[in-house]
Amino acid sequence: MTNQEFSFETKLLHNQHKFDPTTGGVSVPIQHASTFHQTDIDQFGKYDYSRSGNPTREALEDIIAELEEGTRGFAFSSGMAAISTAFLLLSAGDHIVISEDVYGGTFRMVTTVLTRFNIEHTFVDMTDLESVKAAIQPNTRAIYIETPSNPLLKVTDIKAVCDIAKSIGALSFVDNTFLTPALQRPLNLGADIVLHSATKFLSGHSDVVAGLAVVKDPDLADRLGSLQNSFGAVLGVQDAWLVMRGLKTLSVRMEHSQKGAERIAEYLKQQPLVKNVYYPGLSDHPQHGIQENQARGAGAVLSFELESEEIFRSFVNHVELPVFAVSLGAVESILSYPAKMSHAAMPAEEREKRGITNSLLRLSVGLENPDDLIRDFDLALKKSTERQAVSTK
Repeated sequence: MTNQEFSFETKLLHNQHKFDPTTGGVSVPIQHASTFHQTDIDQFGKYDYSRSGNPTREALEDIIAELEEGTRGFAFSSGMAAISTAFLLLSAGDHIVISEDVYGGTFRMVTTVLTRFNIEHTFVDMTDLESVKAAIQPNTRAIYIETPSNPLLKVTDIKAVCDIAKSIGALSFVDNTFLTPALQRPLNLGADIVLHSATKFLSGHSDVVAGLAVVKDPDLADRLGSLQNSFGAVLGVQDAWLVMRGLKTLSVRMEHSQKGAERIAEYLKQQPLVKNVYYPGLSDHPQHGIQENQARGAGAVLSFELESEEIFRSFVNHVELPVFAVSLGAVESILSYPAKMSHAAMPAEEREKRGITNSLLRLSVGLENPDDLIRDFDLALKKSTERQAVSTK
């Protein structure tokens, strides 16, 4: 069998970097060198300076390119470094159409940095293709998709929006952080660049900050590579190694966490103190059919809104198992407060317009037994009910 015939699960382990060709070691060597000796005055070797290329970082870039079925990968110092460098493909006077409930860091980059360079933007509900078309301007050069979106888990029809981008000669960027190539491959649906916060599911252990980008078109890859070298926000070799280690267990982690998310979402739907549950795996999710059509699952992240801020505060104070923290995609379940964590950079009025309320929580389901998480949530909700009863007397 050739490597192309292997399943995704097997490719996570059996790729061109499964062992070191020099020593046979079954782990990619960490090359700390910042500079490399050259033996020829007129022609340098493959590596000369680690900002421009490093064998350890390159191994990760090769692996993510293969997993996303692109031609070239790029490893950055953070997810926002990957996103920001991709935005540098644009020029002054250009316009971007972007998902309205996008990650807060992306919102901040677009609204406070790109605007200084005269790059315009329009936020739209990307679940509505007519709204996407209506937002297009003569100078639109990119459409930025985050699906499922953060934190309301809206699902964009990737192929349909990428087709719109192609029809006007614009680039299409897709943030694939929530689903990873284990569940969704945007390049095969027409995207030009797929982006990741590798801090999340790809590394999976809350011990590294990293970003990745993958491109299918070789010419576009050369342009992004030149920007990576110029901007310089490259991933360090220790962190590259940690992401590669995490990738080896990506499939089994995603499978377990997704099953847990499905069960917890169904449980939360039945709870009287829970006002809304946002998870594309639920049959009544507005874009459930699109999610089923373009991905292998709905992922391990869900959001839920409690009936009031008082109940929300009581619930967070009583729940024990998830860590209450920024980030997601780890072996431990993480409960986040979007209004003051992931979307703190977004003004309150903008959050409210998008439905990011002060009683909304985002849950990234980890590797715990989901029965334990449900029991923990059940007890916290019961205590919140008791507190509500006392306060209304």
